[in-house]
Amino acid sequence: RDRRDWGVSNGTTMAGPLMRMPNGQMIQPQIVLLREGTDTSQGKGQLISNINACMAVVDSVRTTLGPRGLDKLVHDDRGVTTISNDGATIMKLLDIVHPAAKSLVDIARSQDSEVGDGTTTVVILAGEFLRECKPFVEDGVHPQNIIKYFREAAQMAIARVKELSVSIEGKNAEDKRELLKKCAMTTLSSKLVGGEKDFFGQMCVDAVMHLDQDLLDPRMIGIKKVMGGSMRESFLVDGVAFKKTFAYAGFEQQPKYFENPKVLALNLELELKSEKDNAEVRLNDPGKYQEIVDAEWNIIYDKLEKCVASGAKIILSRLAIGDLATQYFADRGVFCAGRVTEEDLLRVTKATGARVQTTVNDVTPEQLGTCEVFEERQVGNERFNLFRGCPGSKTCTMVLRGGAEQFIEEAARSLNDAIEIVRRAVKNAAIVPGGGAIDMELSRHLRDHARGIAGKGQLFINAFARALEVIPRQLCDNSGFDATDVLNKLRQKHALVGGEGANFGVDVNTGGVLDAYEAFIWEPALVKINAIGAACEATCLILSIDETVRNPRSEGADGQPIHAPGGRGGRGGRGGRGGRGRGMRR
Repeated sequence: RDRRDWGVSNGTTMAGPLMRMPNGQMIQPQIVLLREGTDTSQGKGQLISNINACMAVVDSVRTTLGPRGLDKLVHDDRGVTTISNDGATIMKLLDIVHPAAKSLVDIARSQDSEVGDGTTTVVILAGEFLRECKPFVEDGVHPQNIIKYFREAAQMAIARVKELSVSIEGKNAEDKRELLKKCAMTTLSSKLVGGEKDFFGQMCVDAVMHLDQDLLDPRMIGIKKVMGGSMRESFLVDGVAFKKTFAYAGFEQQPKYFENPKVLALNLELELKSEKDNAEVRLNDPGKYQEIVDAEWNIIYDKLEKCVASGAKIILSRLAIGDLATQYFADRGVFCAGRVTEEDLLRVTKATGARVQTTVNDVTPEQLGTCEVFEERQVGNERFNLFRGCPGSKTCTMVLRGGAEQFIEEAARSLNDAIEIVRRAVKNAAIVPGGGAIDMELSRHLRDHARGIAGKGQLFINAFARALEVIPRQLCDNSGFDATDVLNKLRQKHALVGGEGANFGVDVNTGGVLDAYEAFIWEPALVKINAIGAACEATCLILSIDETVRNPRSEGADGQPIHAPGGRGGRGGRGGRGGRGRGMRR
C-alpha cells in the first residue's frame, strides 16, 4: 500500500497518541503537518548557513568601497553590460535568490532612496556585524541576547554621530556653496568620474541651487546623455534641454533661435484625423461628400490659426504635430515640437511658467510661458532644444558627454548620488569627517562603554565596535596599503585624551593617517546614521530567523510537477502518453 495510507510522509510530521494494533503491538501514528516534499531547515545550522550566504554577498561588493575601489562588470542574460561601483546598482543586478541574503539588497536600496550614497558602506557593515556574531552563535549563545546588545550599541553609535556632527547652517551663501561642493566631491571621489570631481562637484551644487529650496524635487534636474567628446564638455543648462523630437518635412524651415519668445504647451494632436474604423456616413447627394472633407480641413486650420493668434512663437505638444501643421507654422515663423515626453514637458512648464492646454480655444496671455533665449544646438550627433534664462526657473538640465555608453551611464549614476548628497546636506546641514574617521571614533567610544558592562553584554558590544573598524580597514585594503599598520596608527590617534584625534581617518594617497575634517573629506551625518541603523536592523532580522520552510512545487492532476503557469503534466493532462502538453518543457 502507499506509504501515505499509513501516515508516513516526507514532510514535517508529529507524533500522535499511542494506538494498539490487532496483534497487540502498540504503535505511534504520524500526524502529517506539511505536504510531502516540503523542505525545512532549522536550528543553529540554518542560522549559520544564512550568515555564510550574506557574507558571500558582501564579499562581492567589498572591493568597490572608497576612492580606490574597483568597478564591477555585470553582464545579464539579455546581453546588457553594466559597469558600476555603486553598491545599490550592483546588488540589484546580482539577482540574488537566497531568501535571507535578499535582505542585504533591501537595505542597499533603502539607503539609496533615503540618502543617495553609502550603499556599499551599509552592505559591508551588515556583513561585518554578522561575521562578528557567527562565533557567538556557534558557541551556543541565544540570538536574542546578541540582538538586545547590538540594538543598544547601534543607538549609542547614532547618538555619538549626532554629538560629533558639525552644522554648516548659518554660513553665508558663498561659504555654504563651498561646503556643499566639498560634500559632493567626497561622494564623487569613489566614482568613475573621480578624476573630474572638482568640475562635477561644482555642477551638482549649481544644479541643486537652481531648484525650489523648499521642495528640492530631484525630478526637476534632468540628465541627458550624449555619446562622444570628453567629460569636460558636459555642461549645465539653467533651464530645460531635451533632444529634438521626431519632425516632419517643413521643420528645417522653422526658425531655431528666439529671444523672449512666448511658449505654448499643449496636450492635443495637431494633425488631420482619419475616419474611425467602421464609421459609416450615408449621403443622398454626392456633392455633400466634399463638404465633409472640407469640414475636416477647416477644423485643423481653425486650431492652427488660434495657436498662431495666441502670440506664441514656440509650440510644444505631448501628442503628434503633423506635416500640415509643421509647414503651416514654418510659413509663419513659429517653432513647433510634437511628441515631447511628459517629463520634459513638465520641466518646461515649471521653468517657463506655461500651463498645459487641452484645447486651443480662448488661450490667454497668462497661460503662455516665456524664457530669455530659446535655441536649437548641436551636441555631438544630437540636436538639443535649449530654454535658457527662464523667469520661474526651478529646474535645470545636465548634458553629459563621454566616450562609451557604459561610461556615461555610470557617470549619470554617480552624479545622481552626488546630487542626493547635496540635497540632504541642504536639508540636514550636519556633516561628519569621512575617510573612516567617524567609524574609528565610534569604535573607541563603544569599547570604552563596554568596559563598564558586567556580563556577556561586554563581549557583544565589543564585537559591534570591532565590526565598525571594517570601513577604514577596507579603505586600506582597496588602496593597497597595510591595514594593520594604518589601523594601529588610527587607534593611537583616537585614544588621545581630550578627543584631539577624533577627526583622523585614512589617507588613501600616502597610506598614512590625516585629519579628515581639515582635508575637507566630509559626508552628511545622515549617511552614517542611516547606514548604522539599517545595517543593525538587517543583522537583527537575520539573527532572529531559526527556520526556513521551502514549499514544494505544485503538482498536476497526474502527480507530475508543473513547470510553467497553466501547464499540465503529461499530454495536456489527458492520459500522459508521452506528448508535450501545453506549458511543458521540451
